[in-house]
Amino acid sequence: MSATPAIHFLRAQQVPFTEHPYRYEERGGTTVSSRELGVDEHIVIKTLVMEDERRQPLIVLMHGDRDVSTKNLARQMGCKTVVPCDPDVAQKHSGYLVGGTSRFGTRKKLPVYMERTIADLERIYINGGRRGFLIALAPEDLVRALSPTLVDAAQ
Repeated sequence: MSATPAIHFLRAQQVPFTEHPYRYEERGGTTVSSRELGVDEHIVIKTLVMEDERRQPLIVLMHGDRDVSTKNLARQMGCKTVVPCDPDVAQKHSGYLVGGTSRFGTRKKLPVYMERTIADLERIYINGGRRGFLIALAPEDLVRALSPTLVDAAQ
């Protein structure tokens, strides 16, 4: 498997990780990836590309078994609204196909907002930059590499 921009980013940052390919299913999301890898969906982290009312893009990292309260997120960010990006717009900002979006190695440097409780986990699984490909790493390594803003936006 060829290295993705995410893998190049992680190696450059000297972040230890393991690679976990799985059989991708269109619109399967974290339910499918957790089932295929035999892990709890709570530790599979979604990478969501969103935008604020000024159409400024951002990334939200959320537990696979939770949704984002965009109202709570917007309030914590100090803006009026936050909405998911259209898939084509998300791809333009990130450089990744939806379903294979990684925060590591994005085309543009985007602010990252991470659900606070992700940092409490021992290990997480997050997209490695390709559909059907997750990487596992310690949350503290993710925090060190990305310096995300911690939020309470899960519902």
